[in-house]
Order: sequence, then C-alpha cells, then structure tokens
Amino acid sequence: MNLIKRYFSGYKRPGGINDLLVLAFPMMVSTASDGVMTFTDRLFLARLGPDQMNAALGGGLTFQMLTFFFIGLSGYSTALVAQYYAAGKLTKAPKVTFQAILVVLLAWPFINALNPLVNHIFLNANLPVNQVGHQIDYLRILSLGGIFSLLRHVLGCYFTGIGKTRIVMTSTIVAMVFNVVLDYGLIFGKLGLPALGVKGAAYATITGSAAAVLMLLVPYFSHRNKVVFAVMQSFRFDGRIMKKLLHFGYPAGLEFLLNFVAMFIMTLMFQSRGTAAATATTIMFNWDLVSFIPLLGVEIAVTSLVGRYMGAKRPQAAHRAALSAIKVGLLYSVVVLVLFVFIPETLVRVFHPATPSQAFEEAVPMAKTMIRIASIYVLAQAFMVAMIGTLRGAGDTFYTMMLSVAANWSFLPLVYVTLFLMNLSVTWAWLAIVLVYMLFGFAIFRRFKTEKWKTIKVI
Repeated sequence: MNLIKRYFSGYKRPGGINDLLVLAFPMMVSTASDGVMTFTDRLFLARLGPDQMNAALGGGLTFQMLTFFFIGLSGYSTALVAQYYAAGKLTKAPKVTFQAILVVLLAWPFINALNPLVNHIFLNANLPVNQVGHQIDYLRILSLGGIFSLLRHVLGCYFTGIGKTRIVMTSTIVAMVFNVVLDYGLIFGKLGLPALGVKGAAYATITGSAAAVLMLLVPYFSHRNKVVFAVMQSFRFDGRIMKKLLHFGYPAGLEFLLNFVAMFIMTLMFQSRGTAAATATTIMFNWDLVSFIPLLGVEIAVTSLVGRYMGAKRPQAAHRAALSAIKVGLLYSVVVLVLFVFIPETLVRVFHPATPSQAFEEAVPMAKTMIRIASIYVLAQAFMVAMIGTLRGAGDTFYTMMLSVAANWSFLPLVYVTLFLMNLSVTWAWLAIVLVYMLFGFAIFRRFKTEKWKTIKVI
C-alpha cells in the first residue's frame, strides 16, 4: 500500500500525474486511433494475401520517411505554442502555427517529386515480385493526398500546445471512423464501393485525414479563437518566429528523417529474405506499432507540459511532469508486456489470410518469437519517450536528435551482419536490435540527470 502511495505521490501537484493525464489521455486516445487506422489497413489487406499486407508496410514506412523531416520540424510548434501560451503571449501562438503551415505547404510538392527515385529503389531491392507493384501504388496515392496528413499534424500541434487535446482526440476519432469504414468498402468492394485492394486502403487513409482537417478548422476559426488569440491576424510570414521554429525544429525533423531512412533500409533488408520473413516482420511491426503509438501520446503531452512550465519559468514542475510521464508509461507498458509474453500466437493469427497460405504458416513461428522478443523492451520504451519528450519540450532537441539517430543507424550494420554475413534468421536480427536499443536508454537518462535542459532559453 505504501508503495502505491509513493508511486502516485504528488498526483495533483503541478506536473503531477493528474496534470499530465489531462493532456496525455486525449493524446493517447488520438495516437491509438492513428494506430487503429494503420492496423486496419494491414489487417484487411492481410485477408487478400501477404503481398498486399507487406506492400502496405513498405509503402507506409516510405511515406513516413518522405514526410517526417517536415513532421518533426513543424511538430516543434507544439513546444513553441505552449511556451508562448504560458508566457501570456497568446497572439503569437497562431503565428507559430501559420509558419508551420507554410513549411508543410512548401514540403508537399517536394515529397511527390521524390516518388520516382523511391520507386526505382523498390524495383531494385530484391522484394517479392508480387509486392512491388502494390507498394508503388500505395505510396503514390498517399503522397498525392499527403497535404491533408501534414495540415492535420500542424493544426493538432496548435491545440496540443494550448492544452486543448480533446479537440485533437475528437478529430482523430473522426478520421479513424472514416478510415475504417472506407477501408472495408474500398478494399473488399463493399457498401456499394469498388474493390480497389491496396489502392482502396490508401484512398481511405487520405480521406480520413481530410475529414480530420475539417474537424480541426472549425474550432481554429471559432469566435473565441479569433478574439483571444487573434487568429485572423496571424496569416503572414513572421521572420523571428520562423527562425525559432527552424532553429529548434530542424533537429527533430532531421532526427525523424534519418530514423525513417534507417527504418526503410532495415525493412528492405528484412523483406528481402523472402515472403515468409517479410510476413513475419510485417506482423511483428504491426503489433510493435500498436503497442508504441499510445506512448507517443504520453511523449506529446509531456513535451507540451514541459514547454508550458519552462515558459512559465517553473523548471521543478517540468521535472515532476517528466517523472509523471514515466509512471503513466510504465503502467501502460506492463499490460503490453503481459500480452506479448503470454498470447503471441493469438496476436499473430489475427492477420491470417482469407485463403490458406503456406507463406503465412511459415511466418507464424518467426512472428511469435519476434513478438516475445519485443516484450523485452516495452518497459524501456515507456522510459525513453518520457525522457525524450521532456528534453524536446525544454528545447534540448539537438542532443535527442544525435542520440536517436545514433541508435537507429547502429541497427543497420547489426541487421546486415546477422542476416547476410552470419546468415541467421530474422528473429536473431530482431533480438540484436532490441538489446542495442535498450543501451541507449542509459544515455538519455544521463542527459536528463545533468539538468542542462532546465537552463535552455527558447522564447
């Protein structure tokens, strides 16, 4: 009983668990809804066959690789908005958001221009022949409609920064509903819609994002927002704010880009080992995504909360928020740990195809082992997202970039040596990744303990 009391001590203090959950719970629901959208794409496509499901993973990761520099850069608007909000400079908050909108509007044509280069990589990556065409189609459609996901992200950052995370949650739930219903209709040809397979999954995704943008624009242009935050006066270039956004945001953007390039290369290496290995990898990554995405809600919340308290010059409350994020993340991760350890085969067989598949049956034992291996690091993930969110919220973005990039790029030689030089299975490569990942937790903790992040001046 005393242990429980100590765990929840300071529950209602500034930066305590209650303070964090007010922001984190809606963001956990929001990010979980995003996870459901991705999961549903792959689950429904799995009914068509392993190649379609694997194409959604490869194409989806590639789209993230192309967009995530701009997602990371513009995402720092959360912390900037939070700091201006806490400092009482309310009219600067939407000005930050408009600078972020300018960034993503310029990014969209650039993202589409890179598609031919990526398609060339797909065609020369030794991927299963039946997968490549689906993967190219999926990426092309996501890229063409990518402006909606970019705008949805930027508008969500604004509301997270001012603490209105329920608005973000509502818009994401709407996006999820649109996505799931249209997935069912457009993948299988139900509800009077054409059966488009992988293309249908992509169309469903961008339609869901467009619906979320509309949901976010309504409160953004509300009377209160116009009066209190002077939104209508924010639509112009602001050099000083843009400079802050680029200065503090580019490390996060570069981090996201480099990490997803590493993830892209790593996925190609896994999938080049044949259809069974590609299927096992896709199933494992699907469940890893589902388990990790709610923790992103904790990271976003602690980034906003730390930014707010640092803007208000209350570093001890920011420190308490970091500890609260660890506690909340660990409670969630214990549940994931139990599921991964005790029912991995049940989780794997969720993705069974509609018709019997030898490749799927060969993938089952590999995927089971990989999910059990993932259970080793789920608690470490909770710790890492809390520390990284804290450092980013305070403005220590360069260090988190360097550490995160070093971790992800160290995986590539590990995978190459394990798969191609030692000729071991994908399960051994995955075990090596998990063990090395956990080592980087100690480095991020040391940075947090130095408390240098408490001295950074952002605004």
